[in-house]
Amino acid sequence: MTGLIVKGMVAGSFALSRVQTKLASFSREEKGATAVEYALIVGLIAVAIIVAVTLLGTSIKNLFNQASCALKGGVWTSPNCSI
Repeated sequence: MTGLIVKGMVAGSFALSRVQTKLASFSREEKGATAVEYALIVGLIAVAIIVAVTLLGTSIKNLFNQASCALKGGVWTSPNCSI
């Protein structure tokens, strides 16, 4: 009877050892985590670009219009170019 118990304990510890080995290798696997981190970084950069363009869009448009007017030899008054 004790031999059967010992065999069961050995088999149980062997199975537990295999599970621990699998969990350890799974925790060392970082490919999925790295991909998720890169996706989050790309998403945050995209949000920052959208916010910057939204906030600065009108100012940049006016700046380019003013430069275009100056190249044509005109005078820039807020919405129009007087040549």
